[in-house]
Amino acid sequence: MDDNYKKFLLLWAGELISSVGGGLTSFGLGIYIYQKTGSAASMSLMTLLAFLPGLLLKVPAGVLADRYDRRLLMMIGDGCSGFGVLFILLCMLRGDASIWQIYAGVVISSVFSALLEPAFTATITDLLTKEQFSRANGLVSMAGSARYLFSPVIAGFLLAVSDIRLILVIDIATFFVTIFAAAVVRRSLKSKPQETGESFLASMKAGRRAVVGRKGLFLLVVISAGITLFMGVFQVLAQPFVLSFSDSKTLGIVETVAASGMLVTGVFLGVKGIRRNFVRALSAGLAVSGIGMAMFGVFRNVWLVGAFGFLFFAALPFANNSLDYLARTNIPEEMQGRAWGLIGFISQSGYVIAYGFAGLTADAIGSATGRGVGYGASVTILTSGLCMAVIAVILGRIGRIRKLETESEKSEKEAGQSPDSVVK
Repeated sequence: MDDNYKKFLLLWAGELISSVGGGLTSFGLGIYIYQKTGSAASMSLMTLLAFLPGLLLKVPAGVLADRYDRRLLMMIGDGCSGFGVLFILLCMLRGDASIWQIYAGVVISSVFSALLEPAFTATITDLLTKEQFSRANGLVSMAGSARYLFSPVIAGFLLAVSDIRLILVIDIATFFVTIFAAAVVRRSLKSKPQETGESFLASMKAGRRAVVGRKGLFLLVVISAGITLFMGVFQVLAQPFVLSFSDSKTLGIVETVAASGMLVTGVFLGVKGIRRNFVRALSAGLAVSGIGMAMFGVFRNVWLVGAFGFLFFAALPFANNSLDYLARTNIPEEMQGRAWGLIGFISQSGYVIAYGFAGLTADAIGSATGRGVGYGASVTILTSGLCMAVIAVILGRIGRIRKLETESEKSEKEAGQSPDSVVK
């Protein structure tokens, strides 16, 4: 194992811990708001407010990741995002926090967290070779699954013996771990001298050209926005759906069982990776996830819900891994930060629609049918899963997207080997 891969593992470990801490807070605040309001729309609004500022700032954050020290940006983003959690904690220490105070806290965290993702994603390209991308992405997927795998069951236990304030304290403590990991890696890497001749706006336009100029890549990113819309529906409505026939402790167990699917395939891809047929793996992974999502919303049996949730999460790393590879290998190294900022902005815009309307849709269906929020969530999840599966099958048949893989393989053969990474 080379030194750069060890540095990546250190950063990854920090993000894994941060993911668990963030998952604790997300789960705990979701339960807190649902118990106070009984509304899926109120939960989805919190999710929207926690997500939207970060999304809007992704493009400028990507430009910053190409102009300044990426590890320093990670430290600032992780550290300052803790102020939002601290604000909520202080409000709760003075009594029950109001809904608007919780909303304000998650917005603060989201604003600073925007610095993190483009810098972290571009740092992976800095440190690793093409041959290591797939395995690294498997580990990144596994870290992302930690917020669904470990956090719910831990949060469920903590809420049974204490309250939301303990969860917030633990989350704040995790920020110090991730800052330390980024600081250690930063000390061992020399930052590339910055070029200041290009304006900030010109840098943003260059990043846009790097993505939009590749028609297949841009099409893939746009389709990804549709996929994230359906996935966002699942994220918002899975909790109120399960809570409609169980309690918070059972919900934590169900989420942990379901997310273990991502852990299993994340470990597999972290060891083996995907070596070819990335478009096929992307299409198949999304289709299977869509089927798992649809069936998740059909049953009110804890075991079946957990099983189909497992299927949904188990297939996602194959799709995420393939999508990451197809995008990463078709973007010049010097454009990685700003390109990933734009890719994140476009592809994740689907979440905004889902977070804004999924809860309202579930509430409306439940009210119109007289069967409650749980039924409305069930119908919405089922429909979204079926749509996601259909789009996934179509995606695998689009020639421009398939061409991304062939061009990447061609350039790799012409080079004879992966170029050395340029550390920034």
